[in-house]
Amino acid sequence: MDPLVAAIDQGTSSTRFLVFNARTAELVSHHQVEITQSFPKEGWVEEDPNEIMRSVYEVMERTCEKFHQLRVDISRIKAIGVTNQRETTVVWDKETGEPLYNAIVWLDLRTQSTVERLISKAPGQNKNHLKHKTGLPISTYFSAVKLRWLLDNLDEVKQAVVSGRAMFGTVDSWIIWCLTGGRNGGVHCTDVTNASRTMLFNIHSLSWDHELCRYFDVPMEILPKVRSSSEIYGYMSAGPLAAVPISGCLGDQSAALVGQMCFSEGQAKNTYGTGCFLLRNTGTKPVMSEHGLLTTVAYKLGKNQPVHYALEGSVAIAGAVVRWLRDNMGIVQSSDELEELAADAGTSYGCYFVPAFSGLYAPYWEPSARGIICGLTQFTNRKHLAFAALEAVCFQTREILDAMNLDSGVDLSQLQVDGGMTANRLLMQLQADILCVPVVRPSMPETTALGVAMAAGAAEGVEVWSLRPEELPQVCAETYEPQINTEESEFRFARWKKAVQKAMNWETTEPCCHTNGVGKRMNGASWGVPPGPPSSRVDH
Repeated sequence: MDPLVAAIDQGTSSTRFLVFNARTAELVSHHQVEITQSFPKEGWVEEDPNEIMRSVYEVMERTCEKFHQLRVDISRIKAIGVTNQRETTVVWDKETGEPLYNAIVWLDLRTQSTVERLISKAPGQNKNHLKHKTGLPISTYFSAVKLRWLLDNLDEVKQAVVSGRAMFGTVDSWIIWCLTGGRNGGVHCTDVTNASRTMLFNIHSLSWDHELCRYFDVPMEILPKVRSSSEIYGYMSAGPLAAVPISGCLGDQSAALVGQMCFSEGQAKNTYGTGCFLLRNTGTKPVMSEHGLLTTVAYKLGKNQPVHYALEGSVAIAGAVVRWLRDNMGIVQSSDELEELAADAGTSYGCYFVPAFSGLYAPYWEPSARGIICGLTQFTNRKHLAFAALEAVCFQTREILDAMNLDSGVDLSQLQVDGGMTANRLLMQLQADILCVPVVRPSMPETTALGVAMAAGAAEGVEVWSLRPEELPQVCAETYEPQINTEESEFRFARWKKAVQKAMNWETTEPCCHTNGVGKRMNGASWGVPPGPPSSRVDH
């Protein structure tokens, strides 16, 4: 009987447990549970760390029940990997085992004023002031500023730090600590890929950086130990899988790169989830972007294995736009309905949708941008809006692909894709049309979970999954070829870029004159206060 390897895939909108055959990479069984996101204030996005752990236990138990129904012996599961939404920040009390606040999600914008203050103090007010060490711009996206907010605003966190009870981690750290015993000897660790998204980690020395920790005023003793992406961190402490090693850990986008088997320099993949993330393997040397991309750790598959780096283009809102159209606007009931509406329209009819709900990420890094829909006429209906929403995902991917081609000097000849949205065939065809290159989708789309299962199965002491190139499984794929002419594609892309400019510099953090403190000054005019004549208005 072939050995099996499991993966916990804890994403922004759901938690999943997937079990793969280590010889064939075939998905044997899985279970998924949605996660509640809360939005306590405008721009704030939180999740309950205890709910995250309840969902982890639930998906594991449900999958084990399915195994019993299938009469598959769960003792065949030889290892477990953890892949996770990156940057999302958790602080907890190691004595009680309880979170000290909700997890602050990567999309959260509450730290915008902190970011503006840090940038204003940087030499030349340069947001790339720390990029030489971190590969990242100073942004609301990364963990250090979220942790800084928690330290500044919550007495419970401050007191726990002072008394030596506080632990910080991204979601992978929280899950591994809980699964390996929690307050009874749980392992407090992370891997190099997740650490590289905190802004506290030196991507050259592969260690927490004293200077960066001083810059953000973060005490180093609360940080997890940094390990490779493939080694035994600890063992399951309870449940039906007790004593199974946890031996793989990768941030979700790195896991997808591994799952797409992009092990060679120059190979790239794009994942369509809540956001959209294009990663290109740059080999064992970090490449610093000149065009708004991030430099990040791709993977380190073993203690003694070399680290690989990637260039990354990050888009905040991709699948999240479907959730917004469903939950906030009531325009669609499901992602399938969105595809049907868009296919029925066949065009956006000149309507462009820039979903900058959390500002704009790569290549702009503009937190003051906000979402807009423009080009509306009396003819526009919800079908055109559905089409424009799908096009928005594709246009954002085109922008980061163009930046990546400029940075590398070599144009990608095709794009490998994965993630939940790739089930949308219209989206995949639109993507090929807008990029003017073929889009290749594997028949087994669960590449994120597959990637961390590969890392866990290949770990020293487990060794049930070979990562030797000649032994990697052959994955079937479907290819979408461009079907429109380049001129039309370029025209639509130019109109999109015009719409993006309209979304820029929309919101500032200047307080307005309202006594309730709710409003913000926007584009030189306060809410409820008429602007002056056009000549006297100032755009911030």
